Order: sequence, then C-alpha cells, then structure tokens
Amino acid sequence: MTSALPPCCAERPTTASTAFAFAIACLIGVSLLAPALAKDESDADAEARDESLPRVVVSAIPVAGDPARTPASISHVAVDASRHAGPLDGLSDVLAGVPGLSVRNRHNHAQDEQISIRGYGARATFGVRGLRLYTDGIPAAMPDGAGQVSHFSLDGAERIEVLRGPFSALYGNSSGGVIALHSARGVAPGRWNAALRAGSDAFRRLSLDGRGAIGQVGYNLALSRFDGDGFRDHSAARRDTFNLRLDHDWGETRQLTLIANAVDMPDIQDPLGLTWEQAQADPRQAVANATLFNTRKSVRQHQAGAILRQDLGAEQGLRLLGYAGKRRVEQFLAIPQAAQNNPLHSGGVIDLDTGYHGVDLRWQFEGEVAGRPLALAAGLSGDRQDQRRRGFENHVDGVPGLRGALRRDERNRVSGFDQYLQADWRFAPRWSLLAGLRHSALRFSSRDAYVGPGNPDDSGRVRHADSTPVAGLMWHASQALRLYASHGHGFETPTFAELSYRADGGAGLAFDLRPARSRNSELGAKWRPSRGVQIEAALFHADTDDELAVARNSGGRSSFRNVARARRAGVELAADWTLTEHWGLRAAWTRIAAHFRDGFLACAGTPCLTPVTPVATGSPIPGVPRSQLFARLDWDDGPWQAALDLSRSGVTVVNDLATQTAPAHALVGIEGARQFGPLRLSLRIDNLFDRAYIGAVIVNDGNGRYYEPGPGRQWHLGAQWTL
Repeated sequence: MTSALPPCCAERPTTASTAFAFAIACLIGVSLLAPALAKDESDADAEARDESLPRVVVSAIPVAGDPARTPASISHVAVDASRHAGPLDGLSDVLAGVPGLSVRNRHNHAQDEQISIRGYGARATFGVRGLRLYTDGIPAAMPDGAGQVSHFSLDGAERIEVLRGPFSALYGNSSGGVIALHSARGVAPGRWNAALRAGSDAFRRLSLDGRGAIGQVGYNLALSRFDGDGFRDHSAARRDTFNLRLDHDWGETRQLTLIANAVDMPDIQDPLGLTWEQAQADPRQAVANATLFNTRKSVRQHQAGAILRQDLGAEQGLRLLGYAGKRRVEQFLAIPQAAQNNPLHSGGVIDLDTGYHGVDLRWQFEGEVAGRPLALAAGLSGDRQDQRRRGFENHVDGVPGLRGALRRDERNRVSGFDQYLQADWRFAPRWSLLAGLRHSALRFSSRDAYVGPGNPDDSGRVRHADSTPVAGLMWHASQALRLYASHGHGFETPTFAELSYRADGGAGLAFDLRPARSRNSELGAKWRPSRGVQIEAALFHADTDDELAVARNSGGRSSFRNVARARRAGVELAADWTLTEHWGLRAAWTRIAAHFRDGFLACAGTPCLTPVTPVATGSPIPGVPRSQLFARLDWDDGPWQAALDLSRSGVTVVNDLATQTAPAHALVGIEGARQFGPLRLSLRIDNLFDRAYIGAVIVNDGNGRYYEPGPGRQWHLGAQWTL
C-alpha cells in the first residue's frame, strides 16, 4: 500500500501552513486511489456492512458521528450513579479505565484532582491546565485555559467523553485533550434517587437526583453534600453542589436546553505537601506551617447557560450557545511574615473574584456532495474573563492565619475570539476524511490599582493568536476493522495563574511568557472482531516548542517560564470484552515517554531568582507517570453485582532535575451490591492490601515537599432508595 501513495507524500513540509496544505494534498491523492484499493467490494455492500455497526452520537467532536468511524481517540464512559459502589467523589472514581488519561486523587480538596492527558496538564499544582473541560456544552475551562471540575455533577450525569490527540486542537487554546460531561435528558416516567454514602475518615455524602418530564419540559436535578475529615491531618472539607438541566422541544425543528449549576466549598483545609522522609515517617501528617498559618481555601461558583438548536430544513441547522458565571476564591498560604516585608510581595492571602461569559454560534450541514455523505460545521466563538485579584497579608499584629493588610490589587481581563471550520466527508466506500481549522486570538490585560513607594505601576497587556489545522484519514479495512492517521497543530497560552507571579520575584504579571506550540500526530486502530468485543490501539507523538514549565513552587505560590522543546510519545491500548451473560472485562494500558528535547537551567532550592543548575537534554518531564494500567472484572447476576479492579501507576519524576521520584504503585479494589426492591446496598473497599503510596505530586516544589500520600485501606458503604 505504501508504494501506491502519491509522490507528494514522499516529501516533508517545513512550515505550519505548508504542512496543512501538504496533508490535504496527500489525502486528496489517496482519495483518487481509493476506488482501486477498495475494488474487492462494491459501494453498496461496503455501506451496508458499515450501517450494520451500532451508531453512537459523540459530541466531543463538533460534527456528530459514530466514534468507531472517527479518526481520533475518543472514550465514551457511561455514568450511572445509581449503580456506583464507590464514594463518587470525583472524576477519578469513574474515569480510571480511560487510556492516556491520568486522574490522580490528591485527597486534598483544596487543590482539586491532578488531571493530565498524554502528559498535557501534568504541571498543574492546582486546578486543571492545558485541557478543555465542558459540562453540558458549557465551558468549565476559563478563556485563559485554566479549568476546574469541582462543580461537575456525577449524580445527574449520563456519560463523559474524553478526546485525546490532534483533534483536541479544534477546541482552541490549551487543548491538550478534552473532557466533556453530559447530563441525562429528563423523560417520562420520572425517577428519583436518594443516596447516602459513608466511609473511612468520617466520609459522608448525601445526594438527591431526579429526572423526568412535566408536560413538554424534561428536567434533571441533582443535589449533593459531601463532608469529611480527610485522610491526612488538617484536610477536612465540605462541598455542596447543585445542577439543573431543562429541555424543551418546540415541534420537530427547535430545541432549547437550559443549564444551571453551583458549588460551595467553604474553608477547605490544605495539609500541603510532604518531603519523602516525612511521607515515609507518617503519611497522615500535615507540615507544621499548615496548622500554624491555618492554610485553607474557600470556593463559591455559580453559572448558567442556554443552548438553542434550530433546524433549517432537512440538511442544515444552527446552534446558539450562551453562558455566564461567577467564581470567588479565597486562599490562605503558608508564607512567613518576613518574606512579606518586601514591598513587591503580594502577601499570603489570595482573593480572586472572577466573572466570565461567552457565546458560540455554529452552523451545521449534513447531506451529500458528489453522491457521498458530507457533514460540515462552521462557527464563531467569543468569551471574556474579568478578574479582580487582590493579595493580603496572612497575619494581623503578628498572629498568623488571619487576613491582614492589602498588598495587591489589580483588574485582569482576557478576551478571546475564535473562528472554526470543519468537514467530515465519506468520499469512498472504505475511506473518510475529517479535517478542520480554527483560528484563536486572545488579549490579556492588567490594570494595577496598588501603586506606591517601592511598588510601581505594573499594568500591561499582551496578545496571542494562532491557527490550528488538523486532519485525519480513516480506512474502513473491513466491517470490523478501521485504521486511521491524523495530524494537527495546537497552542497553549499561559493562564492568569501562571502569569500572576514572575519567576524573578518581581511584582506584576509575567507578560514575557510565550505560548507553547505543538505538533501532534496519531496512528490508530479500532477493531470489533465480534459482538461484545471492542479493542482500540493508538500510537501518538507530540512535539512542543516553548514548553511551559514550573520555575519554582514555594509558599503555596507557583511561577512559570518557557524552558525548552519537549516531546511526548507513547502507546495506548484499551479492550472491552463481554465474557458471558454475567461477566465482563475492561482493561486499558498506557506507556508514555515525555522528555525535554533541550537542556536548560533550573533552580535547585529556595530562594532562587536565577536558575543555575543544568537540566540535561532528554530529562523527563515531571508529573507524568511513565505507564498506567487498569483492569476491571465485573459480575452482574440480577439483584447481585460485584467487581474486582486493579490499577497501577508507573514511576513519576517530581522535579526538572529528576533527582526525586514517586515510586510505582499498584492498588486493588473490590466492591459488591445487592438490590432489595427500591433499596440498593453497596460496599467498596479501596487499597485492599493497605499499600503505602503517593497519590499525587507537587511539581518542582521549592521546599522539596513534592509528595501528597494516598490513604491506606478504605471502605465506603452506600444505601440508595429509588422512587
């Protein structure tokens, strides 16, 4: 087959624009050869066999379609809270079996889960970076690229889609991958679930969710409250969540969806990280500064959105999305009073008041061109984030842990405007092409309102823009096997969290940071050898210029810089096998090599304003597990259910110098449930063999406290009543 490729494919492009033109030219050349390559099967027979496959609509790609015939790595995870035996406390409870995805539970609600996809996002010390997040179509990542999943409601969720690889770039800035949660649409007859989960370390979670329809309006309402003492000292937390989805159809051509959600997390305690010696001596402990300064974080967020869909005949349609929200964060850090004597220091209390809103208008077409199926999507997207950032001293009259004098006050804004175009064309019985182009422009600005002796005006602005082309070709080798190749470009701007503290210790934003730009390629296979068996494999390769990396982490603050070229390459395998009527097996394995392609200088301790310690070429990127394995065996026999699962995470380097690592670990979990009419009782035991392990890491912590230990053996008991 290689010898049949057109001559253009033997040459290699040298620029981004010629690369995209080169890819399209090669794909067109291949399409001219498609009839010869598929001559052993007629058009009618091939399409008939293809239509025999089950159809699943996937919205992680803007053009809806069947994931089996999309040249991208997409995982479709069904979520049914009513049958979940675990604590249901975060994405780590439901996404463990997705290849290429790492969701490390910090067991520290003040910092969120540590989420990365194929190594993107691993540097985040809190929240989510480098990934796009959505809940019911509403962005959960801010325009600057920072995101959070604390308001994701798993109780009302129907599915979660995870998109990996080049096609993530179709979502614009900071799209190293996409995680999209979708709530179930309410339909009659109605159903209500009330659940109580309790477990180790005073864990308690009470939830109520219901879905149904009143007249022409479908509803899905989910409420929950979680609280607990936490595995470690000084890690107590409480979280209240609310999520509402309403759907209304006007005839057959118009549909309106309304979404509202909120989260409230007051005074969540932060135990901070531990050194290796501390983690080994007592993994439950919190460092002394955590209690001395009463390190804690409060978050309150509420947002609402609306999606209007209007059909324009049999082949065309419009979708208009609008959303707005407010997020308030107050965080107390463990910064000594002496460090705050510097007039440029912004204090030990962070106060963020952020408003955000956006709109997206999309036109879609599904019809035929030249007698072959074609789907098109084109749209405009605009959003804005306005943030007031203030800093205060974390002491009053020498008493630590209190909100003191004002030390920072600025108004920050980022606005983005994107345009995108995408086409999905089944140009031959065995061939399909998916291609797209997105242009993104973002403007960052800061207006300093805290100006005085020794603290000059730090106002400023910067603009970043880029176009991100992507294309993928799929060959339908047979009814059961599809092979594909894709390539695309992406870029990632620094977020306000990364701009907020300069690596040289000066005041103001780090406007000298540049966007990281990447080139991503993927080869994959999707195989359905028989009913009940699904196997997928992918090879991926991504090169990044101007990689954003942590310069230093100290006192709860992180500063960043552009360091070098980087490469992430690896392999993913996933299998889902229905063994018998009652038994099922799922497994996923990822192997990734993530390293810096250039050497650079780094800090070896704190304080450090000028990096002097060399990092060698080829050093691993910290925060990225070298491998991951997950396997789960399920048994379902009417009212009884049980499961056994194994998860293994490989060695993880924790600093640029690669002088320390978090060791590999393997954990076993077991669960069982029994249905008694409307009542369901469940029990889950995590870390069955009570292994000591590191749950998450703090990349490049300036004090050497890189480690956040995971808990030993834990149990969770659940009771649910369905009405």
